[in-house]
Amino acid sequence: MTYAEAIELAGRLMESTGVAIIVIGAVIATVQFFQDQKKDGVTRKGLYRQYRTGVAMAILLGLEFLVAGDIVRTVVIEPNMQSVIVLAIIVLIRTFLSFELTLEIEGRWPWQRGTGKDSDADI
Repeated sequence: MTYAEAIELAGRLMESTGVAIIVIGAVIATVQFFQDQKKDGVTRKGLYRQYRTGVAMAILLGLEFLVAGDIVRTVVIEPNMQSVIVLAIIVLIRTFLSFELTLEIEGRWPWQRGTGKDSDADI
């Protein structure tokens, strides 16, 4: 196996890991959703919010792996302007999604520390 093939494989494994995280995370959030419906004192709104947060967290973590895989695989390809532009567009879209999901989960932008609903200012 050549160096380029090894890096290509590493990139594909990272991307596959990202997809697996998203799928498994969504399944876990769904199972948790149905289990929590059986508990007393839970509201539909609370269940829905918790479900959305679980799915969003899985997507957010999966996106990190997908971006990393894209970057690793782009290094293998002989970088030309077209491949760099495509990578930049992919990274921009995924970064935008990450920001939106962070806002959805934590109620704050990623650069705002300790002002959201799940403030970690105490840590």
